[in-house]
Amino acid sequence: MSSKSVVSQLNKAVPSFDMALRPQTLDEYVGQPQIKQNLSIALRAAKQRHEPLEHVLLYGPPGLGKTSLAYVIAHEMGGNLKITSGPALERAGDLAALLTNLQAGDILFIDEIHRLNKTIEEVFYSALEEFTLDIIIGKGPSAQTLKLDLAPFTLIGATTRAAMLSSPLRGRFGMHYHLDFYSEDELAQIIKRSATLLQVAVEPPAIQELSRRARFTPRIANRLLKRARDVAQVEADGTISLDIARRTLELLGIDDLGLEAQDRQILRIIIETFDGGPVGIKSLSSHTAEDIQTIEDMYEPFLLQRGLLTRTPKGRSVTKRAYDHLGSSLDHSNLDRRNPLM
Repeated sequence: MSSKSVVSQLNKAVPSFDMALRPQTLDEYVGQPQIKQNLSIALRAAKQRHEPLEHVLLYGPPGLGKTSLAYVIAHEMGGNLKITSGPALERAGDLAALLTNLQAGDILFIDEIHRLNKTIEEVFYSALEEFTLDIIIGKGPSAQTLKLDLAPFTLIGATTRAAMLSSPLRGRFGMHYHLDFYSEDELAQIIKRSATLLQVAVEPPAIQELSRRARFTPRIANRLLKRARDVAQVEADGTISLDIARRTLELLGIDDLGLEAQDRQILRIIIETFDGGPVGIKSLSSHTAEDIQTIEDMYEPFLLQRGLLTRTPKGRSVTKRAYDHLGSSLDHSNLDRRNPLM
């Protein structure tokens, strides 16, 4: 696989429509104030020294703006952004072709970096530390090592599962930033900005309703805005009113707390099949027909954030709030005994 095809694989997966909504500068980037403050200092210092920015590791739940932040860093540094993903780099030759095509000051963004092949990861070490690449030519006793010099570049790695990164790879990153969930006010700012870029009128109550049910996640906030725009165009005069926002959320099956059908199914299974928990993640995966990683990455963080689910050494348990939200008539006394902190 050539470096061009590796880079384009993820680029093609990002529609230009979504690209238009991405912020270009740190000032346009909403949320994550502490990360923005630290990055602002690091970016200014690197530019003053005429050096590439240190390698950056971004981790946190999906949809919080890791890719957008990579675009911002590239724009602020004035470098070209090359995008790929961990699974796309299948052989050491893919990595070599990609790295040797980088120019000085370029930004290499690797999404799902925790899924890098271990052999490729080991080849990466010298490239990250010394900007050199060791390539083995030939096999057996006649094999030779060729050292190639690389242009100074910055790696931005993104992952939803930082714990799966090996210690040697994690140690090569000079800056580690954890992206937190967004507040409703921050999501309202994002929706308002996106609505302006999409040239769609949104009434303030509708903005608040969409931001309240967007799972604290910018990607979902923008998705809800686009779906509300569709409903407003087909069923109204094109303006997203509070009624249109609520109609959209009803069509999508999103309830008052922002839960979707699968969230409610997970809670109901724990309540009805496992008496509120605790239940191991493997059993929960089997009963919901969702793989473990999907539950841990897509559903569990939000349910924990909403206070509907708890994690214990014995497994997952629901809270009283989950019982009340689902209108369950199950006896809460058992729940109290299992979860003394409730």
